[in-house]
Parts: sequence; C-alpha cells; structure tokens
Amino acid sequence: MWLFFFKGMSLSAGLILSIGSQNAHVLRIGIRREHVGLTVLICILCEAVLILFGVAGMGSLISRHPAALDAARFGGAAFLTWYGWRAWRAAWQAQTLRADPRGLKLDRRTASLAVLAVTLLNPHVYLDTVILLGAVAAQQGLLGQYWFAAGAICNAVVWFLALGFGARWLAPLFALPRAWQILDVGVAVLMWGLALNLLFHRLPL
Repeated sequence: MWLFFFKGMSLSAGLILSIGSQNAHVLRIGIRREHVGLTVLICILCEAVLILFGVAGMGSLISRHPAALDAARFGGAAFLTWYGWRAWRAAWQAQTLRADPRGLKLDRRTASLAVLAVTLLNPHVYLDTVILLGAVAAQQGLLGQYWFAAGAICNAVVWFLALGFGARWLAPLFALPRAWQILDVGVAVLMWGLALNLLFHRLPL
C-alpha cells in the first residue's frame, strides 16, 4: 500500500509546488510572522477536503460507469502532459516568488478570509484536487485510492508547514530564478512520468 501512498504524495507535490497566489500568500504571511498557524491550517484543511471529495466522487462515478475509467485515464494523462509542458516552459522564463514583509496588520477574521479567497477562488485548485487527483486515485482500486489520498494529503501538510513556518529561510532561495528553474524541470519530468504510468499501467477497479 505504500506504493499508492507515495504515488499520491508525488503527484500532489508536482501540482502544489508551482508558483501561484496561494503559495505567494502563505510565504508572505510566513515572512511577516502573522497568523501563520491559522493560514497553514486553513490551507491544509481545504486541500484535504477537496482531495477526499475528489476521491469519493470520482470513485463513485467510475463504479457506476466502468467506461469512465478509460476517459479518466486518458484525460488525466493528457492533463499531466500539458502540466509538464507548462512547468518545462516556465523553467526557461525568469520568475521568482517574492513576498513583501511590509503591509497592514491583519486580524484573524481578515487573515482567514484572505487565505480562503486565494485558495477557493482559484479554479485550478478544483482541477488539480477534485478532478485530476480524484481521477488518478480512482484507478488505484477500492483500497489503494484512500492510501493515494492519504499520500496527497500528507504532502499538503508537509508543504504548507514548511512554506509557512520556513518562509524566513525559503524566501531568499526562491527569490532566485535558478531555484525555480530546477524545481520546474523536476516537476515537468515527474508529470510526464506519471502520464506514461497512466497510459501503460492500467489498474483494475
């Protein structure tokens, strides 16, 4: 079952490590050391709920319509290929992840609303967690899909804790374009590898 766990963890890692509004927001909060625990907790809970919703929903869909397995498999492979290409292209563009430590102080309510907005108002989060992770998880079998989901959630926990509480050390690193180039190349290779795995290693329900 550890194979399913690490597959979920690796796919989630490839999806979550891209530059985006959520990561930039968590980094900014971490640098300012303001409501870091609250922000990280909300991010983790949102990821976990969406991942579990995707796993349960896609699994139910495929159990009623077995032909949907092939659609999910080829659709997932196509998306992973595109995602890998996007990461590969981004690797050759100058980009950084910066966060200004200055700014107005936030109360708990405003901090909560801010992180919910950058998380739930981003359409990519639903594509990544509910659709893609749910589709891939559904192909791991009835038991394997929940180990897959556990791995994906574990990755979210590790990532947001590291990003939020390690922001003081991460900010100088990811202010360098070279760091993101290396990361994006790794993400591209990982996404393409997972796409090939979907195409050539079909698993039974």
